Amino acid sequence: MIEVGVLGAGTMGAGIAQVAAQAGHQVNLIDVNADALKRAQASMEKIFGRLVEKGKYTAQEAETILERINYSGDRNDFQNCGLIIEAIVENLEVKHKMFKQMESIVSDDCILASNTSSLSVASIGSVLEKPNRMIGIHFFNPAPLMPLVEIIPAVQTSEEVTKEARAIIDSWKKVTVLAKDTPGFIVNRVARPFYGEALRIYEEGVADFATIDWAMTELGGFRMGPFTLMDYIGNDINYTVTETVFQSFYYDPRYKPSFTQKRHAEAGYLGRKSGRGYFDYAEGAVKPEPTKDEVLGRKILNRILAMLINEAVDALFLNIASKEDIDLAMTKGVNYPKGLLAWMEEIGEETVLNQLQELFEEYGEDRYRPSPLLKRMVRDKQA
Repeated sequence: MIEVGVLGAGTMGAGIAQVAAQAGHQVNLIDVNADALKRAQASMEKIFGRLVEKGKYTAQEAETILERINYSGDRNDFQNCGLIIEAIVENLEVKHKMFKQMESIVSDDCILASNTSSLSVASIGSVLEKPNRMIGIHFFNPAPLMPLVEIIPAVQTSEEVTKEARAIIDSWKKVTVLAKDTPGFIVNRVARPFYGEALRIYEEGVADFATIDWAMTELGGFRMGPFTLMDYIGNDINYTVTETVFQSFYYDPRYKPSFTQKRHAEAGYLGRKSGRGYFDYAEGAVKPEPTKDEVLGRKILNRILAMLINEAVDALFLNIASKEDIDLAMTKGVNYPKGLLAWMEEIGEETVLNQLQELFEEYGEDRYRPSPLLKRMVRDKQA
């Protein structure tokens, strides 16, 4: 079994190291920040203590897994690794520096991977002498609990590396999907309207935060409403991802960020971590009651859902991923109640197209333009 390296001992890096160790690998978790390593080790011991209490592992099994992880500040400890996954700051210059250093340490057949969620895998790998070994392996937070992992080959990545990387992650009992190296990959691209259209509906004065969340959870079956979810993720993080996707798509209006979210981020209303976001999380704070009007709720749900489905159809149209992988990504990566393409088939392609065309006609904005593939699907059904 290959030795695995993880660069970065933050929440994501430590989570990936845990998954690899649980799968039986010797793991080198490397970070130059000694405090980050101490926090990661203390957190790991606490996690496995709880798992033992719950009966998931015996004390001996937990100890064996913990002993597989080497916490180090020395990148030379990567020298015997067959796979290294980088999970550091989303800064291309910093990643370039780290990958060049790692390539000088490891063997020629070591796979180098990035857990990036927003940067181009091709760009990250461009500094390597052997860029065909570079691949994106994108976990979702928390890595030990979330089943989905997006596998993203760059244009330089060899087929052998893609197959080998996916097989390794499959062996960790994760659900893998193959995605094209485009902004947001599958999940962060397709999910943009869940936040963006909810914010737009609020800005138009159609409904407040609580009512929009109620419509999506109670009527739509989503596990969290968009505003509760943005507060959970952090408005600073969610806004930055939205802005990055918007810029990366050459300012396509479909991905336009919201001033409401920007102002919340600027005000320090980041969500749960700051004690206040769209909702107040202070001790004793009472969450506002939604307006439980089913007609209004259906209007909100149908509008956001039409936008989500259109994004999923467009991802299929542009060969970002297969139909199966797009639906799998949204159910396993962000816990949607149904795959969006399967949901479209239930509702009817023509119904979705009509909703989008009505919005497009009303607003005259390109954000509501229907995907060409959706139009073709309707035409083919009518033929």
